[in-house]
Amino acid sequence: MSAIDKARNKADELAGQAKEKLGQVTGDKSQEHEGRGDQAKANLKDAGEKVKDAFKS
Repeated sequence: MSAIDKARNKADELAGQAKEKLGQVTGDKSQEHEGRGDQAKANLKDAGEKVKDAFKS
């Protein structure tokens, strides 16, 4: 996995966590769910990169 892809996925995950926490604090369920979705998307991308790496070696 390239370091750039890994960093992007981590940044997306952290942004999702921040969005989720902000939604919790403000009581905005929509934003909270969107943050969880962003985290899930980042985790799926990361898993996909790991699968690609497994087939490369």
